[in-house]
Amino acid sequence: MWPENPVVSDVFASAVSGAVALSLLRFWQVTAKHGVFDSKLNRKLVHISIGLVFMLCWPLFSSGHRGAVFAGLIPGINIIHMLILGLGLYKDEGTIKSMTRFGDYRELLKGPLYYASTITFACVYYWRTSPIGIAAICNLCAGDGKAIYVVFV
Repeated sequence: MWPENPVVSDVFASAVSGAVALSLLRFWQVTAKHGVFDSKLNRKLVHISIGLVFMLCWPLFSSGHRGAVFAGLIPGINIIHMLILGLGLYKDEGTIKSMTRFGDYRELLKGPLYYASTITFACVYYWRTSPIGIAAICNLCAGDGKAIYVVFV
């Protein structure tokens, strides 16, 4: 965005990406809180959308290691958020309803924490240098999001 100052560009990209991710999470929290969708469907929509939307923000970041670290901060902050909520240190009913199966805050220490950790790892380790990272995130988002609807014979 600002080729003359790539650090400022990556900071700005982090702010924009964080705002986009937070807005999307808040949207799904509101739909869960008001029962717009079935809780299973709402949770799957969070799964499918958040990682893919995050990847759409990748072009905002620089292509080097610094860009990967700044981009990794977005799901990395979500790891901390899942830990705080999952350990019961803070209550957020919208997040709990939108990201858990049974409304138990401790569930956030399982799937949602693994989800954020995997996206962070794939982002920082593979960044934009390997299709493996993109494939891993796409499989995690779309594949796991649709897994409940697939029956294996």
